[in-house]
Amino acid sequence: MEILLTIITVIVLFISITYVAKKRKETGITDLKTALTPICFYLIAIINLIAIWTDSLGLLVWTFNILLLFLAAYFTKFFPDAKQEN
Repeated sequence: MEILLTIITVIVLFISITYVAKKRKETGITDLKTALTPICFYLIAIINLIAIWTDSLGLLVWTFNILLLFLAAYFTKFFPDAKQEN
């Protein structure tokens, strides 16, 4: 089961990272601050994969996940404003 979960997660991560990089390039966003939210979410997935493989789903992993989640929420303030289309 761990192998299947890892394969699916790695495939989804690869597709997601490619999509985000493509969209950032299309919109001309080059600032690193706007990329920190997706980076935090990707790190959460990677940390959870490592934790599953090492059987270390403990307090430290939960702490890192919550910290990265808060950081991701904080860095959303650097997203560019959405343009309203009428």
